[in-house]
Amino acid sequence: MNNEAAYWIALAHLPRWGYLKINNLIIKFYHENKLTPEDFFQLSESEWSNQYGLGYKEIEDLKIAKSELANNAFLAESLFNEGYELIPITSPEYSKTLKNNLKTAHTPALLYMKGNKQIMTEKSIAIVGSRSASDLSLGFTDNIAKLASKEYKVVVSGFAKGVDKRALDSAIKYKGQSIIVLPQGIMTFGSGYKTYYKQIVDGDVLVLSVFFPKAPWKAELAMARNPIIYGLASEIYVAESSDKGGTWSGVTDGLRKNRLIYVRNPEPNENNANLLLIQKGAVAVDFNGMPIKELVPDEKQMIISLVQEPEINYEYNIIELLKTGEYGVKDILRKIQMNWTEEQLRDFLRTHKEVKSINKKPLRFTIKNLVSKQKSLFD
Repeated sequence: MNNEAAYWIALAHLPRWGYLKINNLIIKFYHENKLTPEDFFQLSESEWSNQYGLGYKEIEDLKIAKSELANNAFLAESLFNEGYELIPITSPEYSKTLKNNLKTAHTPALLYMKGNKQIMTEKSIAIVGSRSASDLSLGFTDNIAKLASKEYKVVVSGFAKGVDKRALDSAIKYKGQSIIVLPQGIMTFGSGYKTYYKQIVDGDVLVLSVFFPKAPWKAELAMARNPIIYGLASEIYVAESSDKGGTWSGVTDGLRKNRLIYVRNPEPNENNANLLLIQKGAVAVDFNGMPIKELVPDEKQMIISLVQEPEINYEYNIIELLKTGEYGVKDILRKIQMNWTEEQLRDFLRTHKEVKSINKKPLRFTIKNLVSKQKSLFD
């Protein structure tokens, strides 16, 4: 891997390409043509065009990436010298859970990590929720982490304030194992390495990132990290969610992808969106994470009163509208006359697998072109 690291870094961070486009290229040169990343970068521009169907802009992106290979080689050397590891998507050490959950369209081409990578092979759970979660939600988080640690399940954490941080610290408290999924580059987590040095050295914590190694924390990286948290987990538990933001987007996206997601059944006087998520298909669980087969009647009535119309109708109408052209958020709200906020609609559009964003002002959305007979990285 050391010799190929610079090439994998170049491939993984091609600007504006996205995971699906990058992975399709890897499928073609690595699996079909049996080339290494280094072999691929040695091809001529005409070979990139003729053999791989790449256009002018894509070839320009590859040329820029090629010009950065020397810098990437120095970066890779620094990473290895400081004890980091790079695991490409073609490696047998790559997380099978992540591949199986996210598929070709959403799986990152390269993982950066520090710690015990064998943790990725264990059964795992993610406990997610609000940064400003209630004491009840934090108590639930602590209890689920305790139960998971007793069952030797790894707790996946996004290291945000609130539920994420409690899940991590509880797993450590109960002598369990955890994966920290960073919303930043692997080399910018300095204070975190000091805090969890013992756990990393002992093999109980793995720090993982999918972003450029020197990338600082950004809000958009925090949002992009959420699917990785869900992807690394065999089971997902929601302590508390509002009706917008990262937890809401992550859970609704997971439900659209047919993930089984467990949501804490809230008390009648709680002000959160847990019941809405249960109505959308999540499984209600008690304080110990056990599924509740039937909601009591007054809770069912609460759901009906909170959701006057099934949101699936809105989602269907949105997709049908986008099949007819390009639309901005305000256009969609006006045409469909929905009761969603602009932020809720924007979250839906950004996370829906069929929707493509078009970088105009204002930002517009439409349906992606379908790729027929697409071969998978996971065959």
